[in-house]
Amino acid sequence: METRATCLNCMDGRVQLPVIHWIKENYHVDFVDVITEAGMDSVLAGQEDISEILRSIKVSVNINKSTRLFVVGHFDCRGNPVEEDAHRQQIIAAVKRLKPLWPAQQVAGLWVNKTWAVEVVA
Repeated sequence: METRATCLNCMDGRVQLPVIHWIKENYHVDFVDVITEAGMDSVLAGQEDISEILRSIKVSVNINKSTRLFVVGHFDCRGNPVEEDAHRQQIIAAVKRLKPLWPAQQVAGLWVNKTWAVEVVA
C-alpha cells in the first residue's frame, strides 16, 4: 500500500525538491502531494480565507490518504520577505491553525535555511 504526505510549501521552485526529498527520506512515504502559494507560511498564519488551500488538503487527505501535513517556510522568500524569526513564528502559527482542523494527521512545520537544508520548527 502506498503512503503519502502533504507539503504546504511556497511556490518557489528552489525549495520544492529539497523538501520533497527530506520528507521522503525522514518519513518513508512513497509520494508527497504539494500545495503551493507564494509565502505559504504567511498565508496559513495570517490570511483569513484559506478555503482553497483547505479544499486541496481535503483532497490529499481524504482521497489520496495522506497521513502527514508539513507547513514550509524558507530563506530568501520573495513572496513573504520577512526575517527568519518572523518566518519561524508564522510556521508555528500555521501548524497551530491546521492541527485542530486535521486531528488525525500529524502536522509539522519545516524551515529551509540558506543552504537549502531542512529543519523541523514545529
